[in-house]
Amino acid sequence: MSEFTREDNELIEREFEQLRLAALRRCASQEEYEGVLKAFEFANEAHKGVRRRSGEPYIIHPIAVAKIVVQEIGLGYKSIVAALLHDVVEDTEYTTEDVERLFGSKIASLVDGLTKIKSAIDSKIEEDKSEKSIQAENFKRILLTLNDDVRVILIKLADRLHNLRTIDSMPERKQDKILSETMYIFIPLAHRLGLYSIKSEMENIWLKFRQPEQYNEISRRIQEYSREKGGSIDKFIEPISKLLESARYKFTINKRIKTPYSVWNKMQTKGIPFEEIYDLFAVRIVFTPKKGSSERKQCWDIYSLISEDYLSNTDRIRDWVSTPKSNGYEALHCTLMSPHGGWVEVQIRTVRMDAIAEKGVAAHWNYKGDKINNSENELDNWLNMVREVLENPDVNALEFLDNFHTGLMSKEIYAFTPAGEAKRLEKGSTVLDFAYAIHSEIGNRAIAAKVNLKLVPISYELRNGDQVEIITADSQKPQRQWLEFAKTAKARNMILDSIKGDIKDTIKKGQEILEQELVKLGVKQHIRVLKKLIAEFKVSNKDELYSKIGSGLIDLSNLEEILKKNKENKLVQFWNLQFFSGKEKNGDEGQDHPAENGKIDKHKDYLLKENPIDKTLTYKVADCCNPIPGDPIIGFIDEDGQVVIHKKVCPRAISLASTNGGNIINAKWTKHTILSFLARIEMKGIDRLGIVNDITRYITLILSVNIRKLFFETHDGVFYGYIDLYVHNTNDLEEIIKNIENIKGIETAARVDVKEEEKS
Repeated sequence: MSEFTREDNELIEREFEQLRLAALRRCASQEEYEGVLKAFEFANEAHKGVRRRSGEPYIIHPIAVAKIVVQEIGLGYKSIVAALLHDVVEDTEYTTEDVERLFGSKIASLVDGLTKIKSAIDSKIEEDKSEKSIQAENFKRILLTLNDDVRVILIKLADRLHNLRTIDSMPERKQDKILSETMYIFIPLAHRLGLYSIKSEMENIWLKFRQPEQYNEISRRIQEYSREKGGSIDKFIEPISKLLESARYKFTINKRIKTPYSVWNKMQTKGIPFEEIYDLFAVRIVFTPKKGSSERKQCWDIYSLISEDYLSNTDRIRDWVSTPKSNGYEALHCTLMSPHGGWVEVQIRTVRMDAIAEKGVAAHWNYKGDKINNSENELDNWLNMVREVLENPDVNALEFLDNFHTGLMSKEIYAFTPAGEAKRLEKGSTVLDFAYAIHSEIGNRAIAAKVNLKLVPISYELRNGDQVEIITADSQKPQRQWLEFAKTAKARNMILDSIKGDIKDTIKKGQEILEQELVKLGVKQHIRVLKKLIAEFKVSNKDELYSKIGSGLIDLSNLEEILKKNKENKLVQFWNLQFFSGKEKNGDEGQDHPAENGKIDKHKDYLLKENPIDKTLTYKVADCCNPIPGDPIIGFIDEDGQVVIHKKVCPRAISLASTNGGNIINAKWTKHTILSFLARIEMKGIDRLGIVNDITRYITLILSVNIRKLFFETHDGVFYGYIDLYVHNTNDLEEIIKNIENIKGIETAARVDVKEEEKS
């Protein structure tokens, strides 16, 4: 421990003073306020002399977390105290019993939950020989806290947000782990709990560190756009303000601009440049509802008022007042044509709806007495669904995490029983999911359904607004094949519970069949053999492989032919090259190859090099995202001890870092001059005679770049196309794109990902 300086103590005092004032406003009694002061004194003494990696006193972190808890999430006394104490049990000699003795059982319970989460996330990931992810198990334990008190998760989100705000001081490998966990679990969780502000800040920090150049460029262009167009939006708002004033509403109205992450994400998902994002601005109306009329009716009254002066795009009305989102969000969204040209989204909310939109689940507790509590009920429904998943002790941790992630990210539809009762389901849900949403026995005995009075099978995918009547039979029982079209976690868990015994028998049978076939070929059932078969038959693990063999879904008649196949590296197949693992070699600046005893030092930079003699690489390039030298990357050690690199924004990499964080390494590009990497340039423009010839001639003759594949199509004088070519690095690619854009007729040229199935 190091002694604090006078400047350190002054910093602590300044930071706590802000928290003290916030707590004074939030605490319900003098006793609660004094409890906050007591918690600070206790935590300050417990962390005395300890510093964070950034060099500041450690107590600054719990103070910051407590400030987020009260100011940005809106929680009260117990949560403020728990936030101040959240690291005491984990990092000092004090115990949960000490906390309970001083602050009571409820606060001790919250601190205990937070301690378990911290232990889970920070626990060392050992080499995983059982093929189960310790980190995934840890996250499962984290989410089990939803069973106890959702405030534990809210405080943990505050803790994660402050860690992201100070992520600069962490080593890159730790940054990669934290950022991937954040994108995979904490951002979707913040979204589901309605914490819009926290979600947006986490997304922006993620982008800033994952794609710094794109983040800076988009931020710059947003600022420019705001300066240029902000005045026209102000003029758009003026008549709306006058209409609301004349109708005697108490309101605020302001303009909101998209965040860098939301712009970047739209550019990626839609495949469009910045210039084609037309909804950068939105206008938000927040009003105090008048007495004697429902909030919903007044939202529609305001829409009716403002759409008299402005043309409304009725196809883009979103009524989340009648049917709130599952995270509790309520608002009426409409899109109006500005007199200066262009559509503008207008969001209409009450003060209560706005609080819930910004602070999520915590704001529900502030409005418990409100008669309008649809959003609270919807959030409770979601939390109950989570608890149902968590209560199944047999769910594999990785499967659980994937299902939970899917559930967090999914969009919803509504389907109705014949009596008109609404059931909220994930988009893509089937009749079978609907049956299980009604009751487990209805699901177990479902044989068909009538959807909108038309007979359909239980695999039929439902659409929003469908009316569904389930047809059952006493002789029916759950089938293994149902898992192929059951989408919701509840339905899948119910089916798995029912067929558990059958699955075990099928897995055992499949394992025996495979062993017999391998014996005939004189091959042992080694892990490499299983991995080859898992990849060949596109299954996720060996149990699924055995199960499908046992049930006859996988045919082993060509087993010998499959085992003789050599896996070719698709990304450098232009030269028909193979990767190699490399010889042992270490250097002070980093490591080129596996280190001592064939293991890689995860705390050293791993240098990505090419061998100029035999034209091979010291690493593997992931097929899913196809990074090239210059891309921001993250490295993983696979089961064979080789390094596989992904783009940092690759969804597969985010998932791997969240579930196998212990296998992350600091992969660093070095100069590549021999080998080239596959990249795709997508082009759009005005069709003219000879444009394809001009593009290919320029690339092959002037730039001397090898083209692997061309695709062009035209429609009504406009063309779309792409070229797959081989380049050394991102600088080469950017230079090619810049020159292609100068060709007459080309409107846009941009790099896009090559889909995995298109590489072969």
